[in-house]
Amino acid sequence: MWYTSTRGMAPRVNFEGALFSGYAPDGGLYVPEELPQLDRETLCRWSTLSYRGLVKELCALFIGLELIPRQDLNDLIDQAFSRFRHRDVVHLRRLKNELNVLELWHGVTYAFKDLSLSCTAQFLQYFLQKRKKHVTIVVGTSGDTGSAAIESVQGLKNIDIIVLLPKGRCTKIQELQMTTVLKENVHVFGVEGNSDELDEPIKAVFADVAFVQRHNLMSLNSINWSRVLVQMAHHFFAYFQCVPSLNIHPLPPVEVVVPTGAGGNLAAGCIAQKMGLPICLVTAVNRNDIIHRTVQKGDFSLREVVKPTLASAMDIQVPYNMERIFWLLSGSDSQATRALMEQFERSQSLHLPKELHSKLSEAVTSESVSDEAITQTMGRCWEENQYLLCPHSATAVNYHYQQTDSGQSSSISRCCLAPASAAKFPEAVQAAGLAPQTPAEILGLEHKETRCIPMRRGDDWTQMLRDTIEGLSQRWEGCAVNTSE
Repeated sequence: MWYTSTRGMAPRVNFEGALFSGYAPDGGLYVPEELPQLDRETLCRWSTLSYRGLVKELCALFIGLELIPRQDLNDLIDQAFSRFRHRDVVHLRRLKNELNVLELWHGVTYAFKDLSLSCTAQFLQYFLQKRKKHVTIVVGTSGDTGSAAIESVQGLKNIDIIVLLPKGRCTKIQELQMTTVLKENVHVFGVEGNSDELDEPIKAVFADVAFVQRHNLMSLNSINWSRVLVQMAHHFFAYFQCVPSLNIHPLPPVEVVVPTGAGGNLAAGCIAQKMGLPICLVTAVNRNDIIHRTVQKGDFSLREVVKPTLASAMDIQVPYNMERIFWLLSGSDSQATRALMEQFERSQSLHLPKELHSKLSEAVTSESVSDEAITQTMGRCWEENQYLLCPHSATAVNYHYQQTDSGQSSSISRCCLAPASAAKFPEAVQAAGLAPQTPAEILGLEHKETRCIPMRRGDDWTQMLRDTIEGLSQRWEGCAVNTSE
């Protein structure tokens, strides 16, 4: 399987090349050159698989057995999921009024990103051990990515990780999950800015191709193809769990409602759709509604500011995975995608061409949800089911309630993805008038020592990042010399 850039100006790479890259050298994102098409027979065979089994099948298709033999791949994925709290890794909750909630948060940090990052870390470790190499991972986080990335690689000797978090804009628990990890290979910066602002120095560093190659830099944000790949399994599992029957011709659709920030889960769903999975996608966003405006009106343009909301991990202005979706829906037209994205980067404003907007509207429905609607949904779900939703999951469930209340509940089954546990968002739970339920391991974070380097307004964030990376490379080279002696 070969991967190409959405902008078409970078050499193609195999899975290992895509895994170790952030942005492609031309500023684009890596995508598969061709998508496998799944026939009815394959879908019926996959329908009996566990979530773990689906991840193995998808990874085998997109990685290639010449890079990771099947038994090695199976072992890596089993290892990745070995610390998950639920034996099935993910779990579908069937609640009142035909509400299906797919819990994606049974990993160590109580967020869906544990699923893809735990696998990605195992793939990295596999190749690094083989090549006797070191990498420095650079991650910008709006909340959960940082803690899940740190958890997946902490203590690994061939990997250093640098995380930039927006100081005071994550929840207290999210911040503590990052700043209390004191392993030598973990380096956390607290940035005086929002998640889009902290992405700027990261993108500046990755744009220096020689620097990236010299220091073996990579990213674990959802720009990394490996994460999108694993997240495709959410959609297949949701479909097989919720489809009424596979004996109907053609196979009946299932609606999958996706809480969306940077768009990784949504891109994964669009790719699954293109491969032949009969899902209808709904993207649920908070008041930072660029994706909603893009789907509804073709208006892919920035607002003046990011609005802080209860669903803080979705407080994003630039959903970079939309570039993958534009490429996919334009028929893999990298020239058109490059022109669109360069225009957006120049003017921070873009109106989609009519044909592309039409294809996007066919592939995806959208909804923008206010904080008031989030808390009302959390309250109603508790009242009806004694079930606590996190504010991000509530954006998806709000769509379900809107559909059922309006009498538009059709014969189509629906599954709402739940990206995080309510335990991570006690402030939002209290805002909904409910009592937080916090596990002991999360409560214990408050009593741990923390470590966080400030990045203040007025500092040169790009230079600070470069200096840190150079220092880590020097330390690794020193260790490698001592080891060889």
